[in-house]
Amino acid sequence: MPTYRELIQTSSLERFDAQVLLLHIVQKNRAWLITHDTDLASDEHSAAFAALAARRRIGEPVAYILGSREFYGREFVVTPAVLIPRPDTELLVELAIARAPQAGRVIDLGTGSGCIPITLKLERPDLNVAALDISTDALAVATQNAAALNADVRFLPSDWLAAVAGEQFELIVSNPPYIEANDAHLTQGDLRFEPSGALTDGSDGLQHLATIITQAKQHLVSGAWLLLEHGWDQGAACRELLQQAGYAEAQTWRDLGDNDRVSGGQWRS
Repeated sequence: MPTYRELIQTSSLERFDAQVLLLHIVQKNRAWLITHDTDLASDEHSAAFAALAARRRIGEPVAYILGSREFYGREFVVTPAVLIPRPDTELLVELAIARAPQAGRVIDLGTGSGCIPITLKLERPDLNVAALDISTDALAVATQNAAALNADVRFLPSDWLAAVAGEQFELIVSNPPYIEANDAHLTQGDLRFEPSGALTDGSDGLQHLATIITQAKQHLVSGAWLLLEHGWDQGAACRELLQQAGYAEAQTWRDLGDNDRVSGGQWRS
């Protein structure tokens, strides 16, 4: 019968991944593992760990294996129907929190797991928050997360802003599919398992960004902001699209890795 340490060492996984999977099985924290890693693992734990380790060895993301991922200090359910929340997106949330007016109407486009609008609502309970996604499977996940975290967010199925025709907002945010169709990263790592329609527009990566920039003008009150997450090399292109569409204050913010990550502009009618 192997010890917990031996399970980790012989798993052929990166140590951190192996520890996370094992702790999920035993339902303990990292401090427990430090003091119990030489304990003998039960047959039940050994078998369960072997099954999860096998899934990870073929590349399945840890978040999908565990069924959740932390974002902004909260745990969100994730399934293969949605993108896995990433720390870079927290910049978009922080910028939105700072720019949303008191009791403002905010909408998130292409919401996926719902991590953006749910976080906005929980951090700013005064806001009236809505979220759209074309995928009903994604909306089911987002709705589940909102219920679990007690966040009052309105979710609607929609091809971008079609479902809210005639409505206006004080802030629009989005993390749309922005990876170029021929980007090699789509065939590597976690991205191989994530929904392709949430990763790429099937073209140059700018098509959905351009669509949102154009459509949002009809839904923003004067002085409202549009904030868009994008790829590390798309800041200049996004600023140009915003300026061409008539937005003021077009600018780009950098993430913790010092990469262009969010661009936005202010609509002044």
